[in-house]
Amino acid sequence: MPHQSACSFCNLDTSTVLTANDHAIAIPDGFPISLGHTLIIPRRHIVSFFDATREEQAALLDLLAEVRERLLNPPRPPFAKGGSLPLPDGFNIGINDGAAAGQTVMHLHIHLISRYAGDMPDPRGGVRLIFPDKAAYWEK
Repeated sequence: MPHQSACSFCNLDTSTVLTANDHAIAIPDGFPISLGHTLIIPRRHIVSFFDATREEQAALLDLLAEVRERLLNPPRPPFAKGGSLPLPDGFNIGINDGAAAGQTVMHLHIHLISRYAGDMPDPRGGVRLIFPDKAAYWEK
């Protein structure tokens, strides 16, 4: 990966990579908010989704779909006995693009956040919950 010396995503421990393609990698989120929370990161050091080439955007979305599929259909080891991880009931997909949007690592990354029935009392509004007073649009 071409890298910026101070960028944590350009200096990853490659043992954390879950899957990859020519333009992107997927790693578990270092501070997950749910079981399966994964980051999809371009190999090239770019800050914004809008700085990515169409080819890079396609590669990012390909990995996003691949990771989702893996979370929904995890490999089962031979002779597995119970105790399997729950399968997600849904997903949030997010990109914090710019400091005003909450981006703290200035290297583009897409969050794939697994959601589970009952993980919060009322998940309606989804990503709108970043502005809680505007999330419940159906009540207005």
